[in-house]
Amino acid sequence: MLLIKWLTITENFANVIHGLNASHLTDLVIQRSKRMILDTLGVGLLGTSTEVFHKAIQYSKIYRSDVSSTVWGHSDFRLPPLYAAFVNGVAVHSMDFDDTWHPATHPSGAVLPALLALSEVLPQKQKFSGLDLLLAFNVGIEVQGRLMHFSNEASYVPKRFHPPSVVGTIGSAAATAKLLALDQFKCKAALAVAASYAGAPMANAATQTKPLHIGNAARHGLEATCFASLGLQGNKQILDMESGLGAFYTDYAPQFLPTLQSYSWLLDQQDVAIKRFPAHLGTHWVADAVSSLRKYLVESDDSVPISRIKRIVVKVPDVRYVNRPFPNSEHEARHSFQFAACTTLLDGSISIQSFSDQNISRPELKELLSKTKLEHPADNKPSFDNLYCEVNVTLQDGKVFSERCDTFYGHWRKPLSTEDLKKKFHSNASSVLSVEATEGIIETVDNLEKVEDCFVLSAFLKRDTVNQSTAPSISW
Repeated sequence: MLLIKWLTITENFANVIHGLNASHLTDLVIQRSKRMILDTLGVGLLGTSTEVFHKAIQYSKIYRSDVSSTVWGHSDFRLPPLYAAFVNGVAVHSMDFDDTWHPATHPSGAVLPALLALSEVLPQKQKFSGLDLLLAFNVGIEVQGRLMHFSNEASYVPKRFHPPSVVGTIGSAAATAKLLALDQFKCKAALAVAASYAGAPMANAATQTKPLHIGNAARHGLEATCFASLGLQGNKQILDMESGLGAFYTDYAPQFLPTLQSYSWLLDQQDVAIKRFPAHLGTHWVADAVSSLRKYLVESDDSVPISRIKRIVVKVPDVRYVNRPFPNSEHEARHSFQFAACTTLLDGSISIQSFSDQNISRPELKELLSKTKLEHPADNKPSFDNLYCEVNVTLQDGKVFSERCDTFYGHWRKPLSTEDLKKKFHSNASSVLSVEATEGIIETVDNLEKVEDCFVLSAFLKRDTVNQSTAPSISW
């Protein structure tokens, strides 16, 4: 009689994490994940100029170790790998400029900083290739996506907790466990330990604390893997139980992953959104709708006649933490439908500079904000996959102009061109790195699956504009 031993969901995940190899990667997954890696490095480098990043650095400097990893954009000091993962993760999300997936999460920022920090402290004989990075990175992204698909609730913009603080932490653990080639038992333990680090409330959206969610996810996932590698045990059914990962979702229904013999990646099925400006993803629908409408109002000097505008109505889903009529800080402005509408109407577009104190406090912006109201149509659901924005502007003479955006440029249904993605990266990275280092990262990521030693990425990432010594050589 043939006896079949049924695996738990947690055992299934551990076996897949351990068993996936480079041959499972498809060309489309490689291409999409390289875009994600390039974008994440760029927004992370830009984020090293932010106040929240510098606060994270000040805190992390109290931790010193003989074993250390690169702090992006800095050649003058290094941090232990856990804290390098932390501060670099904070940098990635410091401006809300990082990628977004569906169901809603920021997948890359929790994984890439942990992998690069870990890669620098591996024994020299354990060379970390570009293909190793791509595989571990995709394992971390895949685990996040699969966990999010276990809940219909997760398909909507979050209300209670920030998803990267949960699935990002577990994704970081899965990715770093893969990089260390942990066996199935230790992979399972890493998932269990990571779950006990998970969670952060949405109440801290639009504050300096929100970027810490990504930094902590990167750090804690790596820390969970370190504990698991030392033999620390956790609940062996952490992904199966209502009191495990199910604690975060009222409708949690875990399922088995595809078999290794015919594995299908979620990233193959759906791309991520890559942002054109640093703000909550929902504001990108608003900006594109207003940009289309602005042509009806603009005068010969490219200005908009504010005094002629009587009322602005923005029809969006009911997402309360992005309903901020009069934002008072850059973080509040990044989470304001109203700010996105009025800034685009005034300036024609939104940029990094739009969130400066000077621009936020402009009298003309405040006047437009006072004329703006939100409406929430019943059919406009708070899902990044199918929400829309409709904007109506009523003039003093009674004329009404309307435009609607169903898919903004940068969404997974309308992805950025390779040229525009590289322009974004170049603009972000060159604010911190030399042109030589910036181009070196682009070239390295372009050929990542051929790179023999990923240390070259860390070498480029720490070369600031002052230090322009001989560039590291790239081997493939």
